Formats: sequence, C-alpha cells, structure tokens
Amino acid sequence: MESASGSSSTEGRSLGEDRGLSRLICGIRANVLCRVCQGLQMTRARSDTLVRRCPPTPSAVYDTYWRFAARRQEVFHRRVRGEPAPWTTDPVLVTHRFTNAYRASDRVSQYLIRHVAYDGDQAPDEVVFRVLLFKLFNRIGTWELLSDALGPLRADSFDVDRYDRVLSAAFDQGKRLYSAAYIMPAASRSFRRKHRTHLELVRTMLRDALPQRVISAQSMAEAFRLLLAYGGIGPFLAYQFVTDLNYSAILDFSEMEFVMAGPGARSGLRKCFIDPGDHDEEDLIRLVAERQLDEFAARGLPFEDLWGRPLQLIDCQNLFCEVDKYARVAHPEAEGFGRRTRIKQKFRAVASPLPMWFPPKWGLNDRLPGARPQPTTSIRRSSRSTAITPCRRSLI
Repeated sequence: MESASGSSSTEGRSLGEDRGLSRLICGIRANVLCRVCQGLQMTRARSDTLVRRCPPTPSAVYDTYWRFAARRQEVFHRRVRGEPAPWTTDPVLVTHRFTNAYRASDRVSQYLIRHVAYDGDQAPDEVVFRVLLFKLFNRIGTWELLSDALGPLRADSFDVDRYDRVLSAAFDQGKRLYSAAYIMPAASRSFRRKHRTHLELVRTMLRDALPQRVISAQSMAEAFRLLLAYGGIGPFLAYQFVTDLNYSAILDFSEMEFVMAGPGARSGLRKCFIDPGDHDEEDLIRLVAERQLDEFAARGLPFEDLWGRPLQLIDCQNLFCEVDKYARVAHPEAEGFGRRTRIKQKFRAVASPLPMWFPPKWGLNDRLPGARPQPTTSIRRSSRSTAITPCRRSLI
C-alpha cells in the first residue's frame, strides 16, 4: 500500500511539473507571438521612438459602441434640424435617456458655454469663479437661484455667507441643489451641509490664486493636477472641470491632449474589450478616438460629426459611459463594474428644435442651421489641431 501510494504520489508530481512546464512554454510562446506577429503594428510615440503594442481584443459590445455613437448623433442632428419625432427606430434609444455623442452638445454643457463661460466679465478670475461655482453644483436651477437672489455672480464680490443663506433657504424648502448626473462629495467635514463646503472650497481656490495658476498651466494635464489638489475633487471631477474651463476663452488646450476615464467609462471599456492587451484605460480611449474614421467606415456607418469636428477624447470617454448603460439592455450578459442591470432615466421627446452655440474658438457657430453672427468679443479662434488621421484598418 505504501509503495503503491508512493508511486502514485511521484507520478502526480511528475504530471504537475509537466503541466506547469507546458503552461510556461505556452505563456512564453503567446508572449513572443504577441510581440513579434501582432506587435509588429508599431506606433510612433511622441518621443519619436518605436513602441511595440499588444493590441486589445474587442467584444461584441465594441461593435455596439460605434453603432450607438452613430445613432445617437443622428438623433441629435435630426432634433437640431427641427424634424418631428421619433428621431430613431432604435428601441433602446427611443425608450431611455442618453447624453449626446459630443459632450459640448448636452443641455448643461450648452448652458455653461453660453450663459456661464461667455456671458459676463472675461477676466480669468471671473471666468474660473463662474465655471467652477456652476460645476460644483452642475445644476442650472441652482445657478439661476443664486443669480436671481444675488445679481451677477462675481469673484470680486463673492461672499460665502450670503451665498450660503440663499442655498440653505432653498434646501430647507426641499429644493434640489445638485445634479443627479454624478455624485458630488463634500469638500470637507468642517460643515454640516455639503453646499457650504463647496462654497468654502471656491473661497479657498480664489485665495490660492487658482485662476492665475490655471491659465499659466502649460498643458491640460498640468491644469488637471492643479484642480486635483483640492479636497473633494477626485480624478473624474478634475477632468470634467478642466474640460469645462477649456470651453472658455481663457484656455486653449486641444481636447485630444489629455483624457481620464471615469467610473462609468471604465465599466464600458470592460464590456467593450475582452482583453485590453497592454493598453490601460486611457490608452484604449485614445486608440478609439484615433481610429474613429476607420471604425465607422468598416461597419458602413454614416456618421454626421459636429459640423466638421471629429469626436474628441472627452467625447469617446463619455460614449464608453453611455454604452455601459446601453449594454444593460442590448447586451445583458456583458459584465462591467458594479451590478446595475437597468437604465433609470426614461427618454421624453421635446418637439422644439435644439438651439446650439459652441466655443467661438472652435469655428463651428457659422456652420450651424440658421447661424447668427457671433458675438463681438476678443476671443481668438483655436489654433490647436483636432484633426483625426485615418488608420485604414478596424480593430475587428
């Protein structure tokens, strides 16, 4: 018995060693094949050195990403042109609410661009103050509540106590102060009410001369890091805030320069890619943005862009977030992060046309349907390139 037992044990160890060696060889072989065969697709890094990349493996949801982008943008253009509803036959889009393919086209972004960033004193202190005050609540009703009660909202007359009294009175009446688009954490634990912490945060930013530091930033990433240093502002919010500041006339960074994946986008990326290869989340977003012309063409999808402006990194990031939601219905088997299985917000058709107005430096406003003369301001048109070069091959 002991001999038989010993022989069996020895044989088991031998088989285990063989399996381990086999796995090691397979791993090395796969690595070599990835680097030598697939990795021969080289991309030139900014330092002009050749970098071999192991490409990502897309899923069926990746195909849906492009179809969703094309259909959602079609809905947008049909609404802008004043066409009657329904604007699509897609059953998910007809039923549920999604943001636009282009972030700057969304209702809150449009309000910020037109009524916050460009309406008022264009001094850097004032623009940064208005944009960040608006974005900390991200709710049009809260901005208008403050404006109606206090008059023009200005950095040089900002009084935390006065603003707090207005917001506290509204809160006591059961009014909502914050947008439901994303959770806005308190900036500190020093005050009982969250809105007071955000007013204090604005005061701290002004005292720190943040506006001057932001306009002195040499890159979007540097401006992002300045915002990230403040309590209650994580990577996702810092990226959203720097994007909104970049809509204004005080900054002129290319939206193809920097990206930061938010929680929803990370979940969407997980659904779109079975294996990311050697790409991190920001790499994948950049890859998708750079390949957009080829991906639409490979699927025979007509994509009516934003009057000549291709999808930027921020737009592709947002689309991953929206596809994460869309896939809950279209691809319920796809696994992202979290356990959400339904889309909360329902779509309600509004018959009136959507008036659009974009940062003048983008040079789009003269191309819009029923375009009106642009306002006379000392705003320069952007010289930063947003062009996309075709790659001539789809990932799938």
